Amino acid sequence: MSVRTDPAPISPALKKRIWGWWAFDWASQPYFTLGLTFIFGPYFAAIATEAFMAGGMTEQVADSRAQSLWSLGQTISGLFIAFSAPILGAFADNAGRRMPWIVVFSAFYVLGAASLWFALPDGSFLVGALIAFGIGLIGAEFTTIFTNSMLPELGDEDSVGRISGSGFAVGYAGGVLALFIMLLFFAEGDTGRTFIGLEPAFGLDPEAREGTRFVGPFMALWYLVFMIPFFLWVRETRQPAAHPSVGAALLELGQTIRSLPRRISLFAFLGSSMFYRDALNALYSFGGTYAVLVLDWSITQIGVFGIVGAVTSALATWIGGKIDGARGPKPVIVVSIFVLIAVCALVVGMTRESIWGVALAEGSTLPDTLFYICGAIIGGAGGVLQSSSRSLMCRHAQPGRPTEAFGLYALSGKATAFLGPALIGLTTWLTESARLGMLPLIGLFVIGLFFLVWVQPRGDALDKEVTA
Repeated sequence: MSVRTDPAPISPALKKRIWGWWAFDWASQPYFTLGLTFIFGPYFAAIATEAFMAGGMTEQVADSRAQSLWSLGQTISGLFIAFSAPILGAFADNAGRRMPWIVVFSAFYVLGAASLWFALPDGSFLVGALIAFGIGLIGAEFTTIFTNSMLPELGDEDSVGRISGSGFAVGYAGGVLALFIMLLFFAEGDTGRTFIGLEPAFGLDPEAREGTRFVGPFMALWYLVFMIPFFLWVRETRQPAAHPSVGAALLELGQTIRSLPRRISLFAFLGSSMFYRDALNALYSFGGTYAVLVLDWSITQIGVFGIVGAVTSALATWIGGKIDGARGPKPVIVVSIFVLIAVCALVVGMTRESIWGVALAEGSTLPDTLFYICGAIIGGAGGVLQSSSRSLMCRHAQPGRPTEAFGLYALSGKATAFLGPALIGLTTWLTESARLGMLPLIGLFVIGLFFLVWVQPRGDALDKEVTA
């Protein structure tokens, strides 16, 4: 494959629009970094475990039940997103508007995040916390769908990879900064103090875990502030409305889905990403809870783990975007999946006492060191995988229907979004082991890798020429 030439100069107006588009990644990333993975997810697992143990369960069974409950919340949210995302995408294309939907789902994000404050350490708000987190997650996912659909308008085929990679890098940098702030000034450890030995800011009560629970309002405020550049600088390309109704959207969606068997590359890519993105999202969702339930890490340790992963994510996605722009997204995706399979294999075989059956000395810190390394690799490879997948989707988008294309992309990512959490929950329940519960993710990555065989590196450009 030939190396791409240098891109044409970007006009000041377009450059400002790109920066505004990147602002969304910066604003929204904390929900995934702080909420899903490194602060609230592990906190939820910890208080759920304590509540179940108070009800008479052993620690191991309570751990598995806590992970199963967290997976149930992700499963329900994923099903809702899967069934509604493609319809909303087609509807938005028909209506010629995306900004109103971004505003609506931004409200979901803020409301859901702010409500996490009520997740008390006594476990009295467990179900409410799952619902609130699900509402915020739906908001985060849907705003991402609509902003992703703007990517093809920001550059040509050779530049969208760099733009996508830089956007993810900006997002991860925002996640790192947000995590730093939470660890240094708010999230209390076992001693009731933050990572640098301070009491939680603003007089928050460490006994009531108010410093950790502040992650919800913090994410909501962060989003509100840093979405301002997006709304000021990003102007969507207005399209004339064409049958803006749910019925018309369903008709358009049905026609697009029926055309998929004729577009082999797109069909294979959607099938591939259906599995590998499901595995990746589950890996993100349960990485922090794994550290709590298997390695007995504190919230502070998990926060440091998150910083390591987020820093490598920012660096890797920036570099990956450059490689994507030079070589195309497909080889970047393949390498990332192989790396993630290797990391999953290591995680499944690791306990506090042994590594794949090889006993460790009592009190060994090797599992901690290895899991920090795993976090760095997962962050880097996972970020690159998402960035290049977004770039490859742009190569499959039909002109004039970008939101529909990314609605299908969301469908492929969410149609089985319940599968990873559900398989983890089922395997955890059957084995009563949070560690072995991660085993199904390897299979999902392998299936995704298999379907990539039929994906054209340039997307389905050849198919478009045939069907044009």
